[in-house]
Amino acid sequence: MSVEEELINETVKWMKNLENRIEGIDGDRRFLDNIKAYISDSRYFMEKGDFVRAFECVIWAWAWLEIGLDVGKLRHATP
Repeated sequence: MSVEEELINETVKWMKNLENRIEGIDGDRRFLDNIKAYISDSRYFMEKGDFVRAFECVIWAWAWLEIGLDVGKLRHATP
């Protein structure tokens, strides 16, 4: 597998995990908006063939999610 293929696979994998994870998250709208913006940016860069930036955007989205949960700006929604 080439480095490019590996990068694509990792980006897609983490994107799916992230999208599943944010379904159950509630809280500060700015944090959620930033996460969604980075997801959108990642898709954009994937379409353009810029796989490094696509992966970076997924990482930033995860960072916003984890930081938001750690500092209490985001929480797991209760059913």
